[in-house]
Amino acid sequence: MPDLTLTLPPPPAHRGLDPGLLTGQLAPASLLGYRRDVALYLRFCADLQTALEATSLARWRTHLAQQTALSPHTINRRLAAVKRLLQEAAAQGYVEVTTAEAFQRVAGVQVTALRHRLKATARTRLTPGQMRQLCDAPDRTTLLGWRDRALLHTLATSGCRVSEVVTLTTAQLLSRDGSFFLAVLGKHQTERRTTPLSHEAYASIQAWLARRPVESVYVFTSFAGKGHRPTARPMHLSAAWRAVQRYAQRVGLAHVKPHDFRRFVGTELARHDIRLAQKALGHKRIETTARHYVLDELAGGLTDHLY
Repeated sequence: MPDLTLTLPPPPAHRGLDPGLLTGQLAPASLLGYRRDVALYLRFCADLQTALEATSLARWRTHLAQQTALSPHTINRRLAAVKRLLQEAAAQGYVEVTTAEAFQRVAGVQVTALRHRLKATARTRLTPGQMRQLCDAPDRTTLLGWRDRALLHTLATSGCRVSEVVTLTTAQLLSRDGSFFLAVLGKHQTERRTTPLSHEAYASIQAWLARRPVESVYVFTSFAGKGHRPTARPMHLSAAWRAVQRYAQRVGLAHVKPHDFRRFVGTELARHDIRLAQKALGHKRIETTARHYVLDELAGGLTDHLY
């Protein structure tokens, strides 16, 4: 589960190190990730002048490689966030172009050199039967259960990332020719994409909204206190994670994550047409869909009638 507790510092005094420069170029969830990575870099450097030296980025790379157990992919992502920010700062005139170029020349770590830190990808493949069990698990005698049922059905039929679902507003629910869709702005996207939503998911959302005693523009709102007091605030990402894992354990499924719902949608759609999966998931390149969302086991008998 991702670390959602990091307290972010205020924007640095030097605009060249303010992730806000990337506003409008990144989705809100991606921008938050940049803020976290840059905040960690600033913490390492201790002062702004040091942070604006490319040699500091190189030293941070060595520190991450030697003093942490981070995977090479995480290290390279953090380095890339700082380099992209400096590149944008140079484009806007906050730092010299030569400074940004020096940052670009700082190489990342070699994945093969730190391959012992790579974790086996925990991909839980859910069958349609298991997904049905999961979505039916919430208790519909409670208000919390109605919300969570709508949440699970939305994840299971839209292919959206959990970060996209918890921030959904009622204005993003679309109806066209008797079918239902969501209009979402995902990672690396500048325009909203349209994703499918099942009739059952839409009905579950409407049932939850009809019972919710508070008004809010957000579809999935949070509960506060031990008495599960409903609020108008959007559901927190960590709460969605806990809900998915709680119901998975309830039906006897281990290691289920919110992203497994997205993988379920992509895999099931790809069985019929990989381009449908690509469009629903919002991938720019079909190779991304093929690499992560298509079943790669070979069925027996595939070559029986080739000639």
